[in-house]
Amino acid sequence: MNRTKLSGRRTEAVVIGASAGGVEALLSLLADFPATWRLPLVVVMHLPEGRNSLLAQVFGQRLRMPVAEAADKAVLKDGTLYFAPPSYHLSIERERVFSLSCEPPVLWSRPSIDLLMSSAADAYGASLAGILLTGANQDGAKGMRDIRLAGGLTAVQHPEDAEVATMPRAAIALHAPDFVLPLRELRDLLVQLDTPDTDD
Repeated sequence: MNRTKLSGRRTEAVVIGASAGGVEALLSLLADFPATWRLPLVVVMHLPEGRNSLLAQVFGQRLRMPVAEAADKAVLKDGTLYFAPPSYHLSIERERVFSLSCEPPVLWSRPSIDLLMSSAADAYGASLAGILLTGANQDGAKGMRDIRLAGGLTAVQHPEDAEVATMPRAAIALHAPDFVLPLRELRDLLVQLDTPDTDD
């Protein structure tokens, strides 16, 4: 991993997108995560329309950090993992609060990874990091490009490491990310984002 891309970088939030195979990938990424983790993590995971989500409960039982489902107008808290609720698009406003909407699906998905990432890029600019994991469609490619164009950091799960490679490949094809890494190295990258002053 090229750590020079992290030099001098100040990260204030991380957004993550995933679809098919994403639960297992995210559990692997965050298992035994440092209890001292300080950044908000916001996740869009594609879920079947109209079903309740148990993601916050499942991850809350397995991780040491606080886990919650994002609520409309709630302020993002440091050190907390948030999941987008099913059947709503999740955005982040410039005041660093969540916004939920019922607009039509984007790329057959609601919540949309693109909408979360693009809104977060507007809110955080160069202090945002985006990570795109395994998935079966192109959602997230445009959002990752928007993060990169805003000066933020982008990382994609290596297609050969992903359970379904369509989503990572789409993001790589649209706009070259800063990092293309297997899950174990994405985990190392996350830890480095939370300790930006280290140069090793």
